[in-house]
Amino acid sequence: MISIKRSDIKVPLDVPEEARETYVENYMEITNSTGRLMLFAGDQKVEHLNDDFYGEEAAADDNDPEHLFRIAHQGKMGVFATQLGLIARYGMDYTDVPYLVKINSKSHLVPTEQMDPFSNQWYDIPQIAEFRDNSKLKILGVGYTIYLGSEYEADMLAQAAQIVYDAHQYGMLTVLWIYPRGAAVADEKDPHLIAGATGVGACLNADFVKVNYPKKEGHSSAEIFKEAVFAAGRTKVVCAGGSSDDPEAFLKKLHDQIHVSGAMGNATGRNIHQKPLDEAVRMCNAIYAITIEDATVEEALMIYMGK
Repeated sequence: MISIKRSDIKVPLDVPEEARETYVENYMEITNSTGRLMLFAGDQKVEHLNDDFYGEEAAADDNDPEHLFRIAHQGKMGVFATQLGLIARYGMDYTDVPYLVKINSKSHLVPTEQMDPFSNQWYDIPQIAEFRDNSKLKILGVGYTIYLGSEYEADMLAQAAQIVYDAHQYGMLTVLWIYPRGAAVADEKDPHLIAGATGVGACLNADFVKVNYPKKEGHSSAEIFKEAVFAAGRTKVVCAGGSSDDPEAFLKKLHDQIHVSGAMGNATGRNIHQKPLDEAVRMCNAIYAITIEDATVEEALMIYMGK
C-alpha cells in the first residue's frame, strides 16, 4: 500500500493560510493518505434520470436513492459524490460518509444534435461551506462538470474557475468532470482531445480532473491515456467508470489506468450501484483494494467474489 505524508502535499497558493490545515486534512482523508482518489459517483439521478436505476441493468435496490448511501456507508472509498439535495435528505443517517457535493448537473433529454450541452451552477461555494458547518457532515470538496467544445464552454469555464478558487478559500478540494462534447466535437474519446481536457483542468487549478478513458483504433487505451496524465501536470487524473462491464474486465481496466497510464484513481458509479447491496459493497471494496491498497486484479476479484 502506498502512502503519503502531510508534508508531501503541495498546497495550491490560492489556499489562504487559515485554510491550509483544513485543505491538508481533506486531502489526506479524500485520498485515504495515499494521494489516490477512489470516488463513488452518485450524481447520475439527474444526469441519466432513472435510466441507470431501473430496468434490466439495475438491481431492484437501485431505484431507491438510499441505496447509494447504504453502499457509501458500508463500502470502502475515498469520497461519495452526489447532489446537495440528496445529502441533505439522507446525510443525517450517514454521518460517517465523506461527501463531495456536485454543484452542477443536467439531464440527457436534450440531445447534442439539438443543442450543445450547458450544465449551469446550482449553488455557490459559501452556501456549500454554510451547509458543511451547519450539518456537521464531512463535506470534503465540490465537483463541477464542463463540456469542453460546447458553444457554452466559456460560461462553464468561468464558473469552474471561480468555483475552484472559492472552494480553496474554505480548504475544500475540487474535482472537475471535463468531457469534450458538442457539435464541434467529432470524437469524444480522442486521446489527444482528452489530454487537452486534462490540461484545461490544470489551468483551472483543479485538484483532480475526471475524464473518459480514450479510445483509438489499433492502440492500447492504457498507453494512449499517458498523454492525458502528463498533460495534467500536478492536477491528478481519474477516469470515469462508464457503463456496467464484466467485473474482471472492469477491474483489469482500473488496474491498467493506475499502473500503466499513471492515473491517480478512478470515479465509478454504475459498475457499483447497479448491483444489489451486498454485491455493490464487494465491488466497492475490490475497487478500493486496487486503488488504495495496490492489490492485484486477482486479489481484487477475490474480494468481489467474497472469497
